[in-house]
Amino acid sequence: MGSTIRPASYCGAFGFKPSVGGINRGGSFDGFSQSCTGVIAATLTDTWTMAREMSSRAGGDAGYIGLNGPMTLPTPNKPNTVAMLQTAGWETATEDAKQQLQSARNMFEEAGINVIDRSNNETVEITELAIANSNSLSRAINAWEGRWPLNTYARDMDINKLSESSRERLEQANAMNQDEYRDLLGQRDEARQTFSMLVDHCEACFTLSAPDAASEGLGWTGDPNFTVCTSLLGVPSVSMPLLETQGLPLGLQMIGFQNKDAEMFSAAGAVLPLFTE
Repeated sequence: MGSTIRPASYCGAFGFKPSVGGINRGGSFDGFSQSCTGVIAATLTDTWTMAREMSSRAGGDAGYIGLNGPMTLPTPNKPNTVAMLQTAGWETATEDAKQQLQSARNMFEEAGINVIDRSNNETVEITELAIANSNSLSRAINAWEGRWPLNTYARDMDINKLSESSRERLEQANAMNQDEYRDLLGQRDEARQTFSMLVDHCEACFTLSAPDAASEGLGWTGDPNFTVCTSLLGVPSVSMPLLETQGLPLGLQMIGFQNKDAEMFSAAGAVLPLFTE
């Protein structure tokens, strides 16, 4: 969860997670329903081009057309309205990171882009509530979907060789059943339907890519709460290295609508010069 957008933020790179099913995962033997192959690159152009080349050759996941659109970076198109999302990540974001997001908002508005948020738009508020538990909901879905073959590894091999997190997921999965999984998928469908209503109010959304700069050491890969909602929703997102905190990179995340990846890149390409020129 957040394994493309978050490291891109930490590393000062561009990162792209396509709509669910966007790039074929066949070679990774990855059966999780929210998982995506993503791209990290040095420029927005490279990010799109690499992803598009992969999808044109390998297609999307089975049952999905995959990422489509022009083979070169979509033409920039400044959005009229964007929605600023707090997501569940807001609770753990540092004050400086929050100020960085506010500064980005100010730049959008100075450029003539209307910004809506949960305080001035009811649909944004409903969306924020719908994605508030994205982390726990996604972890529960992933736990069930990984039950097999993880349970056979634990049964037929040395369970102590599984990571602590794998053992915890297996314990959670073993306590679940198909009816619970059905309920989880229903909750995900409701969240996706709620988010889709935003398309009538804005062309894209934006938020932070992470709640802070990269943490010290190798013990933790960081808090995914700013981007796990995009995995739950199955929508595209792109992190751009446009912000900074503690003298380190912090990504600005643009979020699009499902299978509207090219349109999201058009919006991202239009706002990028606001920060770089």
